[in-house]
Amino acid sequence: MNSKVRKFKAIYLLVGLLFVGLIVPNGCKKSEPAASTEEAGQVAADITQQTVCPVMEAPINKDLFTEYKGKKVYFCCPGCKEKFEKEPEKYLAKLPQFKG
Repeated sequence: MNSKVRKFKAIYLLVGLLFVGLIVPNGCKKSEPAASTEEAGQVAADITQQTVCPVMEAPINKDLFTEYKGKKVYFCCPGCKEKFEKEPEKYLAKLPQFKG
C-alpha cells in the first residue's frame, strides 16, 4: 500500500510541475504593444467617468467615441455619435467629464 501512495504522489507531483511549466511561461507573453502611460490614463479616466451614452442613455461602447474640447465622449452606437456631433452643447449636461 505504501508503494502505491508513493507512486501516486510522484505522478501527482510530475503532473503539477508539467502544468505549471506549460501555463506560467504562456502567461508572460505580451500580445499587444503597451499604450503610452498618458494614453492609458486618459482612456481609463474617461471610461470610469462616463458609463452611459449622452444621447440614448444606454451603456457605452468604448470603441465609439469623438473628441470634444479635448475630452473623449463615448457612445452606444454610430447614430448617437452623429447626433452628438451635430449639437454637442445639447448633451454636455449629461456628461460627467464636462461637469465642474
